[in-house]
Order: sequence, then structure tokens, then C-alpha cells
Amino acid sequence: MTTRKLNSTDSHGNGEASLPCSRPDNGFSDSLTLFHSEKAVQELLQQTPIQHTDDHLIEFSEALRTVAKALKQAAEGKAFAQAEAAEWKRRFELERAQNQQLQHKGKSPGECNGDINTQQMENSTNQHMLRNEANEQSENCCTNGLCSHEILHDGETDSHAKAVQNKMMRKASFKLSWWCKGDISDQHKHDIVSFERGNITAAGRSSKQISLKWESSPQTVLVMTKPNSTSVQILCADMIRWMKEHKKLNIYVEPRVMGELLSESSYFNFVQTWKDEKEILSLHTKVDLVVTLGGDGTVLWAASMFKGPVPPIVSFSLGSLGFMTPFHSEQYRDCLDSILKGPISITLRHRMQCHVIRDAAKNEYETEEPILVLNEVTIDRGISSFLANLECYCDNSFVTRVQGDGLILSTTSGSTAYSLGAGGSMVHPQVPGILFTPICPHSLSFRPLILPEHVTIRVQVPFNSRSPAWASFDGKHRKQLAAGDALVCSMAPWPVPTACQIDSTSDFLRSIHDGLHWNLRKTQSVDGPRDL
Repeated sequence: MTTRKLNSTDSHGNGEASLPCSRPDNGFSDSLTLFHSEKAVQELLQQTPIQHTDDHLIEFSEALRTVAKALKQAAEGKAFAQAEAAEWKRRFELERAQNQQLQHKGKSPGECNGDINTQQMENSTNQHMLRNEANEQSENCCTNGLCSHEILHDGETDSHAKAVQNKMMRKASFKLSWWCKGDISDQHKHDIVSFERGNITAAGRSSKQISLKWESSPQTVLVMTKPNSTSVQILCADMIRWMKEHKKLNIYVEPRVMGELLSESSYFNFVQTWKDEKEILSLHTKVDLVVTLGGDGTVLWAASMFKGPVPPIVSFSLGSLGFMTPFHSEQYRDCLDSILKGPISITLRHRMQCHVIRDAAKNEYETEEPILVLNEVTIDRGISSFLANLECYCDNSFVTRVQGDGLILSTTSGSTAYSLGAGGSMVHPQVPGILFTPICPHSLSFRPLILPEHVTIRVQVPFNSRSPAWASFDGKHRKQLAAGDALVCSMAPWPVPTACQIDSTSDFLRSIHDGLHWNLRKTQSVDGPRDL
């Protein structure tokens, strides 16, 4: 019985295999053959009884089903490919006929009407798709004598096709913009990135020194001095006399310095000063250059005089450390002469703008007058014996809860001040960022952070805090923060430009070497034991 069934199976298979197979030009006979083969397999499966057979016939029937499924998929795929090739051929013939018609009329393909342009762009897109397919499978690039890489390559139409193709393949354009939360924002964003043809690059200012060149000669100079110093008073009088007689400059001084000069001699009647806060607010419109005689504290005081734009500051070292005072007072004439001629290298020292928001305020922007800091703002526990308890947020995202003596929010110019003493890192003053440094935290894992300059930091005293906190701004203007009060800090729009003796980097490295004796140790002796 088994032999009879196998013979029956063979007869069916041979009967289907012996069908005549013609191959017309369109190639659809292959699909018909595959269809008949699949039909023969299905009939064979229906006629072959499965009952009372052994395992070999069951396996054979499963194999036939698999073959039938494969034949069906192959037939469908080939039919689809041949139909698509016929469509490409039809479009190619249409494009060639249109080009030939235009050539007979004496027109170039680029002067055709809107409808033909639309058709050409469509055909160019199809050409691009065919070229990609040809690159992936170059051995199958031809179908019935039609090669995909030959489409639209007939003489003069080639250049037009390339132009249309380049237009279709152009990279998408975009623009970059700063995003701020909320419609009201007093943050100032610097352009630290640029883009051209869709490629994002870092702006040049982030990697180059900044140079200042005068377009017109400076006319007015503001001189600010360290108080209670006889040597500074003598140097100030001598410098003002030299600038007036040799440089013909207009001189502004503080009211305190004005009194000191007039008490010394009536010669200084030409010196000008201000009378009230209103004149101070407009001082930046009159002063071209600021000269400070003192230490870093004098530079901080001079910067605090300007709530808006700050003129370039030339600071002479008459203090102790001098991270922001690169010039020596002994050579002030040569220094000022070189600076007034220009150009000069400057360091842009960013400032932070701080708002104290009381819990009783109706909204976040009903705040006290903003305070500008050049070094840092410090929030500490004051005289309380309890740990400071501060909740910190960065752009409304929770950062951490500070439990310790307090927190320092420092600019990069202030990285060598209080932040350094609390364990923070030294940072180049032109690096845009905000230093987040805890003061004696009650946690071994609380390490300092450096945040980008565009963020807004909010430090809030929670309602369950055991005691209030205290905030000080560059060591002054101490304010109490009760439970529910908050301090909001962001980068101020107006930096403080300070003149450099050499350049920004050289002055910074010199200051940490001379002022802090950074990495200073005796050189290892060469007379010690050596490896043999």
C-alpha cells in the first residue's frame, strides 16, 4: 500500500512538471508556472490520505506544505517586481518623449512649463531611488534591458537632472534659539553655538582671547581707591595730575576721594563727582574707563557701582592677593599709555543677579531689588546652632537638600575666593558657569558641582526648618531668609570687563602661582639613589 501511494505521488509531481512553459517578453509565464506548481502541491495534499500512514508520509506532507508556501511567496514577489519594472519603463519612455519634443521646439528642459517641471521632479526622485537600488545590488541593475543607472542620462538632460536631484537632496535647514521657562525671564543667554547649513559648531568666543580696540580715544576716566591708605592717596593725586596734564582726560572720583583731593590742594577743582544715586545710574554713559587703586575688594566695589553696562576696568595691585589686579602701580604711566592707545586684552567676568523672594509675596516676581555679585552669594546658618536646611532647585528641577553650615553659589571669577576655601575647584574666569559648593556638609558624598551659566538656581528655606538662614552678597548686604523665603540666582546680562596685563589665561595662571603658591614644592634632589 505504501508503494502505491508513492507512485501516485510521483505521477502527480511528474504531471505538473511536464507542463509546457513558454517565456514571453513580459516574463509573466514564470509566475504562471509557479502558480501551477503551487496548485499541484495543494491538490496532492488534498488527494493523499493521511490516515493509517506511517511517520514518513506525515513528514513528507508537511514538507509539501512548506514548499507550497514558498512557491506562493516567490510568485507574488516576482509578479510585483515585474509590474514595478514595467511602470519604471513606462515613465522612462514618457520622459524621453517629452525631452525629444522640447528639443525639436528649440527649448531646453529647464524652460518647460510648470506641469512638466513637476513631472521632471517626480521622475528625478524616482531616478534617485533607482540609483540607490543599483548601488545596493549592482548585479541586478538591469530588468528586461532597462538599467536604473541609465535613466535620464540622455545628453543635455543630464545636467538638468543633476540640478534637480541636488535640490531634492538638500539638507533640512533649522535655527537654534534659547528656551526659557515662562514668558517672563530676566536671564541673559549668550550665543555659545552657531550653525551653518545644518551643522552645529561651538562659537569662536569660547576658545579665543578677547581683545578690545578703541574706535575713538577715551575721554573720561573714573578713579576709585582703597580707603584709609595714605600711600594710595598720594598715588591717586599723582595719577590724576598726570592724566590731566599729559592725556587731557576728564576725571571722575568718588565724593570721599573728592574731599581728600580738595583738602590737599585747590588744583584739583577740575575733578568731577556725583551727588546722588540717580547720577550713579547714568555713570556708565559718561565714563570710558575705570581705574582702581587697591586690591580685589576695590574691584568688587567698582563693579557694584554699575547696575547695567560696566566700562573696562584697569586695576592696579595695592592689596594682598590680587587675583583681579594684574598691573603694578610703579609702572602706571606706561600701563595707562598702552591701554589708552589700545588694543588691549580683557577678561569678561560674569556676574550673578540675585533676588530675595519673601513668602509673603503674591507671586515670584514681586521681589526685593536685585543684587549683583561678582564673586559669590553665601547662604549660611548664621549664629544658630542648628544645621542649615536648604532646598535647592535648578530650573525648577529638584537638585538636593543641603544640611550643613550652608551653601556657596559662586561665579568662576569667585572660584578662588570663598568657594576655594570650602573645597571647590579653581576655574578660569572666562569659563561660563556657576559653582555650587556646600559649606561643611553633613554628608560624605556631597561634592561640589559646576552648572552651566544659563540655569536659574533657587534656594529655599523649608517650612520645617529649625532656624532661619542668612544670605550675604560678596560679603555684604546680609539678609535673613525666614521659613518659606527663597533666593533666586541667575547670570546677569552685564559682565565686568577687566584689562589684562598679558592675556586672560596668563594672568589667571600667574595669580594662582603668586597669590596661592599653587603646587609649590621643592624640586626632588637628583643626588639621591638611582636604579642600577
